[in-house]
Amino acid sequence: MHHKSVLVTGCSSGIGRCVAVGLQQRGYRVIATARRQRDLDDLAHQGLEVIHLELDQPASVAAAVTQVLERCEGHVFGLFNNAAYGQPGAVEDLSWEVLEAQLRTNLLGWHELTRLLIPGMRQRGEGRIIQNSSVLGLVAMPYRGAYICSKFALEGLTDTLRLELHGSGVRVSLIEPGPIVSRFRENSYAKFKQNIDAENSVHREQYRALEARLASDGPTMAFTLPPETVLKKVVHALESRRPRARYAVTTPTHVFAALRRLLSTRQLDWLLRRASGDGSR
Repeated sequence: MHHKSVLVTGCSSGIGRCVAVGLQQRGYRVIATARRQRDLDDLAHQGLEVIHLELDQPASVAAAVTQVLERCEGHVFGLFNNAAYGQPGAVEDLSWEVLEAQLRTNLLGWHELTRLLIPGMRQRGEGRIIQNSSVLGLVAMPYRGAYICSKFALEGLTDTLRLELHGSGVRVSLIEPGPIVSRFRENSYAKFKQNIDAENSVHREQYRALEARLASDGPTMAFTLPPETVLKKVVHALESRRPRARYAVTTPTHVFAALRRLLSTRQLDWLLRRASGDGSR
Protein backbone atom coordinates (compact mmCIF):
# COMPACT_ATOMS: atom_id res chain seq x y z
CA MET A 1 0.00 0.00 0.00
CA HIS A 2 1.32 3.41 -0.98
CA HIS A 3 -0.91 5.85 0.94
CA LYS A 4 0.59 8.72 -1.06
CA SER A 5 -1.81 11.40 -2.27
CA VAL A 6 -2.40 11.94 -5.98
CA LEU A 7 -4.64 14.56 -7.57
CA VAL A 8 -6.26 13.43 -10.83
CA THR A 9 -8.20 15.86 -13.01
CA GLY A 10 -10.93 15.10 -15.53
CA CYS A 11 -12.31 12.01 -13.83
CA SER A 12 -15.86 12.02 -15.20
CA SER A 13 -15.00 9.30 -17.73
CA GLY A 14 -12.30 7.74 -19.89
CA ILE A 15 -8.66 8.06 -18.94
CA GLY A 16 -9.22 10.19 -15.85
CA ARG A 17 -11.72 7.85 -14.25
CA CYS A 18 -9.68 4.78 -15.12
CA VAL A 19 -6.52 6.27 -13.62
CA ALA A 20 -8.29 7.51 -10.48
CA VAL A 21 -9.88 4.13 -9.77
CA GLY A 22 -6.74 2.22 -10.72
CA LEU A 23 -4.51 4.24 -8.43
CA GLN A 24 -6.99 3.92 -5.59
CA GLN A 25 -6.89 0.15 -6.00
CA ARG A 26 -3.07 0.31 -5.72
CA GLY A 27 -3.39 2.01 -2.34
CA TYR A 28 -2.95 5.65 -3.28
CA ARG A 29 -5.04 8.33 -1.69
CA VAL A 30 -6.73 9.69 -4.81
CA ILE A 31 -8.45 13.04 -5.03
CA ALA A 32 -10.55 13.13 -8.18
CA THR A 33 -11.90 16.24 -9.87
CA ALA A 34 -14.81 16.81 -12.22
CA ARG A 35 -17.05 19.68 -13.28
CA ARG A 36 -20.54 18.23 -12.97
CA GLN A 37 -22.10 17.34 -9.64
CA ARG A 38 -23.52 14.05 -10.90
CA ASP A 39 -20.01 12.94 -11.85
CA LEU A 40 -18.66 13.99 -8.47
CA ASP A 41 -21.44 12.05 -6.75
CA ASP A 42 -20.68 8.97 -8.84
CA LEU A 43 -16.96 9.18 -8.07
CA ALA A 44 -17.65 9.61 -4.36
CA HIS A 45 -19.92 6.54 -4.51
CA GLN A 46 -16.87 4.61 -5.72
CA GLY A 47 -15.00 5.66 -2.60
CA LEU A 48 -12.90 8.44 -4.11
CA GLU A 49 -12.33 11.80 -2.51
CA VAL A 50 -13.72 14.44 -4.84
CA ILE A 51 -13.30 18.15 -5.53
CA HIS A 52 -15.17 20.35 -7.97
CA LEU A 53 -12.85 21.97 -10.52
CA GLU A 54 -13.44 24.27 -13.50
CA LEU A 55 -10.04 24.54 -15.15
CA ASP A 56 -11.01 27.58 -17.24
CA GLN A 57 -11.76 29.61 -14.11
CA PRO A 58 -8.75 30.77 -12.04
CA ALA A 59 -10.88 31.19 -8.91
CA SER A 60 -12.04 27.56 -9.18
CA VAL A 61 -8.44 26.36 -9.59
CA ALA A 62 -7.33 28.35 -6.54
CA ALA A 63 -10.24 27.05 -4.46
CA ALA A 64 -9.52 23.46 -5.47
CA VAL A 65 -5.85 23.80 -4.55
CA THR A 66 -6.78 25.24 -1.16
CA GLN A 67 -9.04 22.27 -0.48
CA VAL A 68 -6.43 19.76 -1.64
CA LEU A 69 -3.67 21.25 0.51
CA GLU A 70 -5.93 21.46 3.55
CA ARG A 71 -6.82 17.78 3.21
CA CYS A 72 -3.27 16.63 2.48
CA GLU A 73 -1.28 18.58 5.09
CA GLY A 74 0.13 21.08 2.63
CA HIS A 75 1.34 18.84 -0.19
CA VAL A 76 0.43 16.10 -2.65
CA PHE A 77 2.89 13.57 -3.96
CA GLY A 78 1.46 13.31 -7.45
CA LEU A 79 -0.51 15.36 -9.95
CA PHE A 80 -1.99 13.84 -13.10
CA ASN A 81 -3.19 16.64 -15.36
CA ASN A 82 -5.71 15.04 -17.67
CA ALA A 83 -8.91 17.10 -18.01
CA ALA A 84 -9.18 18.44 -21.55
CA TYR A 85 -11.38 18.60 -24.61
CA GLY A 86 -10.80 18.88 -28.34
CA GLN A 87 -12.24 21.76 -30.37
CA PRO A 88 -12.55 20.62 -34.00
CA GLY A 89 -12.50 23.05 -36.89
CA ALA A 90 -10.24 24.55 -39.52
CA VAL A 91 -7.77 27.07 -38.15
CA GLU A 92 -9.32 29.89 -40.17
CA ASP A 93 -12.71 29.12 -38.61
CA LEU A 94 -11.47 29.42 -35.02
CA SER A 95 -12.44 32.72 -33.45
CA TRP A 96 -10.33 34.43 -30.79
CA GLU A 97 -12.85 33.37 -28.14
CA VAL A 98 -12.99 29.74 -29.25
CA LEU A 99 -9.21 29.33 -29.33
CA GLU A 100 -8.84 31.12 -26.00
CA ALA A 101 -11.39 28.79 -24.43
CA GLN A 102 -9.42 25.77 -25.67
CA LEU A 103 -6.20 27.10 -24.18
CA ARG A 104 -7.79 28.12 -20.88
CA THR A 105 -8.94 24.56 -20.22
CA ASN A 106 -6.17 22.51 -21.87
CA LEU A 107 -3.15 24.62 -20.94
CA LEU A 108 -3.61 27.64 -18.68
CA GLY A 109 -5.72 25.83 -16.10
CA TRP A 110 -3.19 22.99 -15.97
CA HIS A 111 -0.36 25.46 -15.55
CA GLU A 112 -2.05 27.32 -12.70
CA LEU A 113 -2.93 24.10 -10.89
CA THR A 114 0.61 22.79 -11.30
CA ARG A 115 2.43 25.90 -10.17
CA LEU A 116 0.25 26.20 -7.05
CA LEU A 117 1.08 22.62 -6.04
CA ILE A 118 4.82 22.78 -6.74
CA PRO A 119 5.80 24.65 -3.52
CA GLY A 120 4.49 21.80 -1.34
CA MET A 121 6.40 19.28 -3.44
CA ARG A 122 9.57 21.36 -3.23
CA GLN A 123 9.26 21.62 0.53
CA ARG A 124 9.01 17.84 0.81
CA GLY A 125 11.78 17.31 -1.72
CA GLU A 126 9.66 14.90 -3.76
CA GLY A 127 6.78 14.87 -6.17
CA ARG A 128 5.58 13.64 -9.55
CA ILE A 129 3.91 15.86 -12.15
CA ILE A 130 2.41 13.87 -15.02
CA GLN A 131 0.95 15.66 -18.03
CA ASN A 132 -1.41 13.83 -20.36
CA SER A 133 -0.43 15.10 -23.79
CA SER A 134 -1.17 13.41 -27.13
CA VAL A 135 0.29 12.15 -30.38
CA LEU A 136 -1.09 15.51 -31.55
CA GLY A 137 1.50 17.16 -29.35
CA LEU A 138 4.06 15.67 -31.74
CA VAL A 139 2.49 16.01 -35.19
CA ALA A 140 -0.34 18.04 -36.72
CA MET A 141 -3.44 16.86 -38.56
CA PRO A 142 -6.11 18.86 -40.39
CA TYR A 143 -9.12 20.29 -38.54
CA ARG A 144 -7.67 19.76 -35.09
CA GLY A 145 -5.71 23.02 -34.84
CA ALA A 146 -7.05 24.29 -31.52
CA TYR A 147 -6.36 21.03 -29.71
CA ILE A 148 -2.97 20.65 -31.41
CA CYS A 149 -2.06 24.20 -30.40
CA SER A 150 -2.80 23.37 -26.77
CA LYS A 151 -0.79 20.14 -26.84
CA PHE A 152 2.24 21.56 -28.67
CA ALA A 153 2.30 24.37 -26.09
CA LEU A 154 1.94 21.85 -23.26
CA GLU A 155 4.91 19.87 -24.56
CA GLY A 156 7.14 22.94 -24.59
CA LEU A 157 5.97 24.22 -21.21
CA THR A 158 6.47 20.80 -19.65
CA ASP A 159 9.94 20.34 -21.12
CA THR A 160 10.92 23.71 -19.67
CA LEU A 161 9.42 22.87 -16.27
CA ARG A 162 11.32 19.59 -16.19
CA LEU A 163 14.60 21.43 -16.73
CA GLU A 164 13.80 24.02 -14.08
CA LEU A 165 12.84 21.41 -11.46
CA HIS A 166 16.04 19.42 -11.92
CA GLY A 167 17.56 18.65 -8.52
CA SER A 168 14.40 19.54 -6.59
CA GLY A 169 13.17 15.97 -6.19
CA VAL A 170 10.12 16.77 -8.30
CA ARG A 171 10.00 14.69 -11.47
CA VAL A 172 8.02 15.65 -14.56
CA SER A 173 6.69 13.30 -17.24
CA LEU A 174 4.64 13.60 -20.42
CA ILE A 175 2.30 10.83 -21.50
CA GLU A 176 1.55 10.86 -25.23
CA PRO A 177 -1.43 8.64 -26.12
CA GLY A 178 -2.79 7.98 -29.54
CA PRO A 179 -6.45 6.97 -29.86
CA ILE A 180 -7.94 5.80 -26.55
CA VAL A 181 -11.49 4.64 -25.85
CA SER A 182 -13.28 7.55 -24.16
CA ARG A 183 -16.03 10.16 -24.57
CA PHE A 184 -13.53 12.51 -26.19
CA ARG A 185 -15.12 12.30 -29.65
CA GLU A 186 -18.62 12.84 -28.26
CA ASN A 187 -17.49 15.96 -26.40
CA SER A 188 -15.62 17.23 -29.46
CA TYR A 189 -18.72 16.92 -31.61
CA ALA A 190 -20.66 19.05 -29.14
CA LYS A 191 -17.96 21.74 -29.32
CA PHE A 192 -17.95 21.58 -33.10
CA LYS A 193 -21.69 22.17 -33.33
CA GLN A 194 -21.50 24.91 -30.72
CA ASN A 195 -18.61 26.92 -32.16
CA ILE A 196 -18.13 26.22 -35.88
CA ASP A 197 -20.41 27.63 -38.62
CA ALA A 198 -19.94 24.66 -40.93
CA GLU A 199 -22.43 25.58 -43.66
CA ASN A 200 -20.89 29.00 -44.24
CA SER A 201 -17.29 27.77 -44.25
CA VAL A 202 -15.12 27.13 -47.29
CA HIS A 203 -14.39 23.81 -45.56
CA ARG A 204 -18.05 22.70 -45.48
CA GLU A 205 -17.43 19.64 -47.68
CA GLN A 206 -14.62 18.43 -45.44
CA TYR A 207 -16.77 19.16 -42.40
CA ARG A 208 -19.40 16.70 -43.58
CA ALA A 209 -16.85 13.89 -43.38
CA LEU A 210 -15.60 15.22 -40.06
CA GLU A 211 -19.12 15.27 -38.62
CA ALA A 212 -19.74 11.72 -39.79
CA ARG A 213 -16.63 10.63 -37.92
CA LEU A 214 -17.49 12.52 -34.75
CA ALA A 215 -21.08 11.30 -34.73
CA SER A 216 -20.26 7.63 -35.36
CA ASP A 217 -20.40 4.91 -32.75
CA GLY A 218 -17.33 2.91 -31.81
CA PRO A 219 -13.66 3.49 -32.62
CA THR A 220 -12.99 5.15 -35.98
CA MET A 221 -9.21 4.85 -35.87
CA ALA A 222 -7.04 1.76 -36.01
CA PHE A 223 -5.00 0.82 -32.95
CA THR A 224 -7.50 2.37 -30.49
CA LEU A 225 -6.70 1.04 -27.00
CA PRO A 226 -8.51 1.04 -23.64
CA PRO A 227 -7.63 3.65 -20.99
CA GLU A 228 -5.90 1.01 -18.88
CA THR A 229 -2.89 1.37 -21.20
CA VAL A 230 -2.48 4.94 -19.97
CA LEU A 231 -2.91 3.84 -16.36
CA LYS A 232 0.15 1.58 -16.72
CA LYS A 233 2.28 4.55 -17.81
CA VAL A 234 0.98 6.71 -14.97
CA VAL A 235 1.88 4.00 -12.47
CA HIS A 236 5.42 3.80 -13.85
CA ALA A 237 5.80 7.59 -13.76
CA LEU A 238 4.69 7.62 -10.12
CA GLU A 239 6.65 4.63 -8.87
CA SER A 240 9.85 4.39 -10.89
CA ARG A 241 13.01 5.74 -9.31
CA ARG A 242 13.83 7.19 -12.72
CA PRO A 243 10.55 8.02 -14.46
CA ARG A 244 10.78 8.75 -18.16
CA ALA A 245 10.40 12.22 -19.58
CA ARG A 246 7.99 10.80 -22.19
CA TYR A 247 5.73 7.78 -22.39
CA ALA A 248 4.33 6.87 -25.80
CA VAL A 249 1.00 5.03 -25.78
CA THR A 250 -0.44 3.21 -28.84
CA THR A 251 1.20 2.33 -32.13
CA PRO A 252 0.42 5.64 -33.91
CA THR A 253 2.38 7.60 -31.29
CA HIS A 254 5.46 5.41 -31.69
CA VAL A 255 5.21 5.51 -35.48
CA PHE A 256 4.67 9.24 -35.88
CA ALA A 257 7.35 10.10 -33.33
CA ALA A 258 9.82 8.11 -35.43
CA LEU A 259 8.60 9.46 -38.78
CA ARG A 260 8.87 13.04 -37.53
CA ARG A 261 12.60 12.46 -37.14
CA LEU A 262 13.08 10.53 -40.38
CA LEU A 263 10.94 12.30 -42.98
CA SER A 264 11.19 15.73 -44.52
CA THR A 265 8.41 18.21 -43.73
CA ARG A 266 6.96 17.76 -47.20
CA GLN A 267 6.92 13.96 -46.85
CA LEU A 268 5.43 14.10 -43.37
CA ASP A 269 2.72 16.55 -44.48
CA TRP A 270 1.69 14.18 -47.26
CA LEU A 271 1.54 11.25 -44.87
CA LEU A 272 -0.45 13.16 -42.25
CA ARG A 273 -3.01 14.30 -44.81
CA ARG A 274 -3.43 10.71 -45.97
CA ALA A 275 -3.58 9.34 -42.43
CA SER A 276 -6.28 11.83 -41.39
CA GLY A 277 -8.33 11.38 -44.55
CA ASP A 278 -8.52 15.19 -44.70
CA GLY A 279 -10.42 15.15 -41.45
CA SER A 280 -12.57 12.07 -42.04
CA ARG A 281 -10.46 9.90 -39.70
